[in-house]
Amino acid sequence: MTFPDIDPVIFQIGPFALRWYSMAYIAGLLFGIRYMAVLAVRPALWPGQPKVSAEQINDLLIWLTLGVIVGARIGYVLFYNPSYFWSHPGEVLAVWNGGMSFHGGLLGVMLALIVFAHKQGLSLRVLFDLTASAAPVGILFGRLSNFINGELWGRTTDVPWGMVFPTGGPLPRHPSQLYEAGLEGVFLFLLLTILIWRFKAFSRPGLVAGVFCSVYAVGRLVIEIFREPDAHIGFIFAGLTMGQLLCLPVLALGLFLIRTAKRQA
Repeated sequence: MTFPDIDPVIFQIGPFALRWYSMAYIAGLLFGIRYMAVLAVRPALWPGQPKVSAEQINDLLIWLTLGVIVGARIGYVLFYNPSYFWSHPGEVLAVWNGGMSFHGGLLGVMLALIVFAHKQGLSLRVLFDLTASAAPVGILFGRLSNFINGELWGRTTDVPWGMVFPTGGPLPRHPSQLYEAGLEGVFLFLLLTILIWRFKAFSRPGLVAGVFCSVYAVGRLVIEIFREPDAHIGFIFAGLTMGQLLCLPVLALGLFLIRTAKRQA
């Protein structure tokens, strides 16, 4: 299959260019806050648990924005190319050079939620659950923008849906960005939605966040088998990529949250 000719720039006025990658972050954050506000005002979803008001959810937007953007960029700098940015510190803020890291963004969001929960006197686990419930949509938008940019493609393959990417050489490759969009985005959002609305998962704080972390980590561990490792990193240990290694503590955190949530009445 031939890669579709999609311009990464939506429109440009002079030096200002709006890109699909930037729009993915904007759309993900705006949808996330709106969806979290909808969940927060449904008393039936929170039996016996502390409530979060819609106003507090709106105030959370700036914290999540800073956590995602700052954490994702610092994560990329530290996890994927520290030596380069140590030699070129002026390019740390150039987010178009290299990109962002999901795991760094996750750490940034967790830190933002910790500070916000302390300032507002809210339950940290409740905030974790709310944020996790909307996060897959942001992941979906992000992976679709990776596909549009023709980046983070998969390994060479002979499957019928293999795609020739402009920067990936002449051989067809797995469209691993779409694999991640489907598994970590669509599937994970539907799974969490069923747990929340059908099985009242919010009644056990930490359960939704635990399922999110666990399913994301397992999905990423599997999909990285089809994704081309970063050229400047390659395989780190025992045939594992950096993305897979970073998923191991995320999986451990998810299992810990699920285990402790199940103990609650």
